Amino acid sequence: MFRVPFLVALALCVAFGLGIASAVQALKTTVGFGVIALGPWTAFPNAQTASADPYARAHRARQGRLLYGGAEGLQFIASVDSAGAPLEAACAYEIAGQTPVARFWTLYMTDLQDRTLTAAPELPTALNSWTALHEGDGVIHIRLSAAAQPGNWLALTAAGPFRLVLTLLDTPTAGSSGLIDLGMPAIRKLGCGSHA
Repeated sequence: MFRVPFLVALALCVAFGLGIASAVQALKTTVGFGVIALGPWTAFPNAQTASADPYARAHRARQGRLLYGGAEGLQFIASVDSAGAPLEAACAYEIAGQTPVARFWTLYMTDLQDRTLTAAPELPTALNSWTALHEGDGVIHIRLSAAAQPGNWLALTAAGPFRLVLTLLDTPTAGSSGLIDLGMPAIRKLGCGSHA
C-alpha cells in the first residue's frame, strides 16, 4: 500500500539531489561560456557584462564579488605554467614578459577554492603596476618561490596547487574584441623541491 508512494518519493529525492549537485558542480567548475585562452592565462570577457550567460550570472551571484563594467577591467587566471603543468607551491616559477596595456594591474595568488594565499606580514604575496620593477622596454620579471629572491618576488608559503590572478583595470583590452592579439607574460618553472 505504501510501496508506490515510497518509490515515487525516493525517485523525486534522487532526481532533486542529483540536479542540485550537478548545478553546484557546474558553478564550481566554470565561470561561464566564452573563455579566451592566451598561453596559460584564461579570461571570461563577457562574464561581467549584461550579455553574460546564465552560468556566469549564477557564478558571480554565488561568489558575491564586485563586478567590473565592460571597459573597466578584465581578470586573467592561470592555474598551469606555459608548458601546461599545474602550478605547485613546492616549485619555483618566473613570470616574464609584458603585461597588456592598463592604467593599473594587480597580481596575486589563490588556492583552488579562490581563497587568497597569505603569508607573514613581511613577505610579499601580491604585486601591482606601481610597486613592480620594470625593465627599460617594459618587460617584467617576477619570481615565485619559498626562498627570497632579488627583484620582484612573491612568497610561496602554502603547500599544494595554486592559481595566479592578474587583474587589468581601466584597460582598452576589456572593451575590445582584440583579445586574441594580446601578449601575456609567460610562466616558466624554474625547479621543484631542493632545485627551486
